[in-house]
Amino acid sequence: MRRRTPPPPSPLPQRHGVDPVRVRLPAAGAWSTVREHLVERLSGAGAGVIDGMFAAGLVVGADGRAVAADAPYEPGMYVWFHRQLPPEVPVPFALEVVHRDEHIVVADKPHFLATTPRGGHVAETVLARLRRELDIPSLTAAHRLDRLTAGLVLFTVRPEERGAYQTLFRDRRVRKEYEAVAPHDPALALPRTVRSRIVKERGVLTAREVAGEPNAVSRVELVAHRADGLARYRLVPGTGQTHQLRVHMNALGVPILGDPLYPEVRAPVPAGDFRRPLQLLARALEFTDPVTGQEHRFRSRRSLGAWSSYDDWAAGGGPAGRQ
Repeated sequence: MRRRTPPPPSPLPQRHGVDPVRVRLPAAGAWSTVREHLVERLSGAGAGVIDGMFAAGLVVGADGRAVAADAPYEPGMYVWFHRQLPPEVPVPFALEVVHRDEHIVVADKPHFLATTPRGGHVAETVLARLRRELDIPSLTAAHRLDRLTAGLVLFTVRPEERGAYQTLFRDRRVRKEYEAVAPHDPALALPRTVRSRIVKERGVLTAREVAGEPNAVSRVELVAHRADGLARYRLVPGTGQTHQLRVHMNALGVPILGDPLYPEVRAPVPAGDFRRPLQLLARALEFTDPVTGQEHRFRSRRSLGAWSSYDDWAAGGGPAGRQ
């Protein structure tokens, strides 16, 4: 098997903790210039934006030199540029580092902060923040949490070690424990292990359960309940399907508080509305370090607002640093 040649290193530095965009020109195509290809490929940006990037010398080749708008199209050629960052409302909650060594960083992320750049969330992400604050440009995520979920996320320091840590998650050798606040149903027999088949279609906001071989397994345990009808649950996923815990809790008839998708999709909230965060927290991560052999056990120091002070959570208040 012929090995794939790795791309050349980026000639551009990160900006605000965000990597430049790398584009490899396809082997086949009818484009005569690099500009023609980028205008078609980045049609959402518009030809005027692309022309402005070329005019300002913002599109560069592997040698770091600006590529001219009329540069001939060369199959396999790489070009880099920084995308124009979308306007983002800063997420006003603290990002905490619970562990840092020469191999990994474990962050305790707040609700509403995306793990990695995606869509309209780029500079306001855990990865970009950590790269800036810790001055580790090589930092990468070993896995991700949903933007609305708070808790522990693992990052790798050395690019050559990233695969070893990602393999832990792929092979289910990381024990993850979550905490959730949801309604209490006295008739719901717990603990129990929920097994179902979950599918998430591209472009559809919600995942759904379908008939077929289970691909999602979750252990659900009742930790405590109280007179106001709320309960605190311990959730231990055995698999990692998109929205798995949220789907399983909804299927049990106890949807997680603050969930904008389950049991029904709510209207999008305005940017900057950080009220009533989803009451789901990645509480614990446990694994054997694949590089050092050390046994790691990390626990989030965050609390779920609906349990500690339901009235503050319902009103959209509460201590910002602990969301």
